[in-house]
Amino acid sequence: MGSYLNPGNAKFIQSVNSEIYVDKTELIKYTNRVCNTMQRYVCVSRPRRFGKSVTADMLAAYYSKGCDS
Repeated sequence: MGSYLNPGNAKFIQSVNSEIYVDKTELIKYTNRVCNTMQRYVCVSRPRRFGKSVTADMLAAYYSKGCDS
């Protein structure tokens, strides 16, 4: 028998309240906060075609020294 992804809310609530970063909506804010700490390595593990490259490009553009606008 297989395992289910969301068998209950307890583990989801535990993940949301932990230091694991899941949601990428505030990724720049989170990255700025942990930039020079021991937690500076952020793993963005998403399925295929869920915007990993777009997110990496967004961070690269944000932290680049050049500005076209």
